[in-house]
Amino acid sequence: MLNSATYRVPLAKKISYAVPAFFLAVVGIPVYVYIPKFYTDVVGVDIATLGYILFSVRIFDAVTDPALGYLSDRTQTRMGRRRPYIGVGCVFVALTMLMLFNPPRISALLEAVWFAGCIYALFLSWTAVVVPYESLGPEITFDYDERTSLFGMRDGFLIAGTLAAASSPAVVQWMFGLDDGADGERFKFFWIAVIYAPLLIGSCWWCVLVIKELPQASVRRTSSILSGLRATGRNRPFRILLIAYTVSAIGNNLPATLILYYVEYVLQSKLADAFLLLYFVTGILFLPGWIMIARRTGKKAAWLASMAVNTGAFIGVFFLGPGDEAIYGILVFLSGIGFGATLAIPSAIQADVIDYDELLTGERREGQYIGLWSIAKKLAAAVGIGVGLSVLGLAGYTPNAEQSESVVLALRVLYALVPSICNLIAILIALAYPISGNLHREIRQAIVERQNGRPVVNPLEPSQSPA
Repeated sequence: MLNSATYRVPLAKKISYAVPAFFLAVVGIPVYVYIPKFYTDVVGVDIATLGYILFSVRIFDAVTDPALGYLSDRTQTRMGRRRPYIGVGCVFVALTMLMLFNPPRISALLEAVWFAGCIYALFLSWTAVVVPYESLGPEITFDYDERTSLFGMRDGFLIAGTLAAASSPAVVQWMFGLDDGADGERFKFFWIAVIYAPLLIGSCWWCVLVIKELPQASVRRTSSILSGLRATGRNRPFRILLIAYTVSAIGNNLPATLILYYVEYVLQSKLADAFLLLYFVTGILFLPGWIMIARRTGKKAAWLASMAVNTGAFIGVFFLGPGDEAIYGILVFLSGIGFGATLAIPSAIQADVIDYDELLTGERREGQYIGLWSIAKKLAAAVGIGVGLSVLGLAGYTPNAEQSESVVLALRVLYALVPSICNLIAILIALAYPISGNLHREIRQAIVERQNGRPVVNPLEPSQSPA
């Protein structure tokens, strides 16, 4: 049943798989948006130093992500290939998050060292959970449209978790009546970590207990990581998908990093939390509609349309200035319409290119593909954070003060113009993606035929014989 190309996933199983994404999202918005400003403006770490640290940890991830994916592909335990990493790794994610969100009161230099140690440990343990966790998804069903529904639910929970994480500082501040001073900021992040840590562990263990993996006897393993990477390089649909997604993600991570700075210093507004709320709620509300569109038009067409909607509205943000809160809110809403689909649909497409790899190699190598995918996401975030914060530092950014015209211009360019250009380039690249629903069904049928010992033809490139 699990191997059927038409397997429909029960709702309860989808929820069990999707829920960890909600709590893993705490490593998203707080780390990318709130923690940099917290460490620069409250803790006292130099903004350029912080940018260099965050960039370097993404380079570190470029090694750990594919290594973890390769290890999980080859792991053999009674619990399977992925679940042991998820069950153990989530505990370390929770512990390192507690440390990162609660820095001691020491010198600025030691605070930078503390931040570096915690952020490296956090992302290493997060990789140990997320790469195996995301590798579970393509195994759950091989149905082209059912995958869109499954990953739509998972990434819907991710967006909802991001929304909860984004609103957590304001909620904690309201609950405890905190002021905007340094002590109030420290108290906020203490309670966010205390609340999220046990929920993260519980949700991951629930997933581990409910989701079953492919029988290990049916999984052929790669001989080496280098041979696997060479095989991945021959997967043309994956190359197109990865490049387009990475270019888009680089652009999308700049606004995520700079929204607090943009709203405060360009719009001269205190409503950044409200705008984040609007963006994520809009993304969640419109995601089911995008899943329906993908079923009717195919994943590629839906993905291109969602990027076009997301980008088309956001270009206008470049032209805004002080007092333009209402116009900015409208543009945020319009851009948010496509937001959810730009996350969920590429994940569903990625599962299809992993199937194509199975046709080419005869192996199930979700871990290596998810590892490379994770590198793309993290390097995109590294560029967003490293370039964004470093450029602000070079432009003369001064914490908690009125900014110069050069800083304001840098914010407008980095926050609105560069992301829009990146998404337009990504759309042009994604136009070349070749796998449709019909072609994917041919790929799955060819895999079954070869497993039964019959010769097959590569549906995508008939002249290229599968291994």
